[in-house]
Amino acid sequence: MNSKSTKIIYWVATIIIVLMEAVMPIGTWLFAPQYITEGTKALNYPDYFAYALIIAKVLGVIAIVYPNTPKNVKEWAYAGLGFTLIFAFISHACVDKNIGYMLMTIVFLGILAASYIYQPSKHLS
Repeated sequence: MNSKSTKIIYWVATIIIVLMEAVMPIGTWLFAPQYITEGTKALNYPDYFAYALIIAKVLGVIAIVYPNTPKNVKEWAYAGLGFTLIFAFISHACVDKNIGYMLMTIVFLGILAASYIYQPSKHLS
């Protein structure tokens, strides 16, 4: 695969992750704060868990997108975001058994994996 294709795959996947894991949660926090805990309440998590997730996801996305992030920090950011998606899948599978939510987490895990695999530092040209 050529360098241009690699960059396109990386940026498309990364932009999707940025939108879903950072922009949407921040937008909800700023413009519709009454909905922040709706998803976590449905899974029987305490309210503060939603806020902790938002902060962790935003920091993870910043670490992934910022070009000067140390490699080991970037690795941990990808791992942390991956863990949130895996545990979201498990939570939905065990609590509400909503197939749509379970599939959505698997799709985003695949997109996150594409961002990780095709990141520019792994494909120096």
